[in-house]
Amino acid sequence: MPETSCAESTDQYAESTDRYAPLPSGMTICFRDFGDRAGPAVLLIAGLGEDLTFWTGSFVGSLVDRGFRVVAIDNRDAGRSTFVAAPPPGLWRRIAARPRDDAYALADMAQDAVGVLDHLGISRVHLVGRSMGGMIAQTIAAAAPERTLSLTSLYSTTGARGVGQPALSTLRLLAAPPARTRTAAVRAHLRLTGHIAGVGHPIDDAAEAAVAARGWDRSAGDPAAGTARQVQAIQRSGDRTAQLSRITAPALVINGDRDPLVHPSGGAATARAIRSARHVVIPGMGHHLPEALVGPITTYISQHANRVGEGGRHVRIP
Repeated sequence: MPETSCAESTDQYAESTDRYAPLPSGMTICFRDFGDRAGPAVLLIAGLGEDLTFWTGSFVGSLVDRGFRVVAIDNRDAGRSTFVAAPPPGLWRRIAARPRDDAYALADMAQDAVGVLDHLGISRVHLVGRSMGGMIAQTIAAAAPERTLSLTSLYSTTGARGVGQPALSTLRLLAAPPARTRTAAVRAHLRLTGHIAGVGHPIDDAAEAAVAARGWDRSAGDPAAGTARQVQAIQRSGDRTAQLSRITAPALVINGDRDPLVHPSGGAATARAIRSARHVVIPGMGHHLPEALVGPITTYISQHANRVGEGGRHVRIP
């Protein structure tokens, strides 16, 4: 695919170039590459149904300004990456957590992300994933320790059924019929995000509407079908607690205390499962990265990454 220049906002980090990594699996993964190529690399992995632009320009810019090379990807079935041809699971199959036989898993999505690193010639990376992206980042850290400098898992969970479960009020919103127009997609995003964002940081309706509209415009396939297949990937992967116990990279787990989509118990379980993980709980934060928390969260990520020495081991900072 040719590289495509995008001018999606006045923010220099939103005005970027979509690039494409064709992988041996047949997937083509869209990505954007920011910052000094000589800087330590951070890989941003978005959440369920999100494309790479859900990492806002201010979030990306904050990391770039701290000296990092930042690579953000569209997961398969999102944005401009490949949309899988298999039919999506129906609503009742998702409710019953019974994936179709042709479902892919989080491990396949992790391989997609590593494939982008191979395409770029990046040998080791600081992994940062949010929600489902946190699950993918955890999977990479467990399966490919040689590629992982550090892990930051944002409002994510282990896949164990007893932790990290959504509130019933959230499940009702998620069960609504999928949006079929741009306008409906924006309204649905505002409704859900307003519900899950937490009590301490109300959403900026105008900014969130722009995020949702941009995501709709960038989609290379049916967003509802893609999201359903991603849900199925999470369900097929099951309880990953034992896998997380094998992670040796320095790990930082961040979540809010008011998350109605992934209950805070999911973050606590993640931190318990990963040896020596640091756990940060942010009061009032829900399942959202509001502008007010971009600075604090990127500071946590930067400090965590900067404690990793040349050999990939944590070193003390005076």
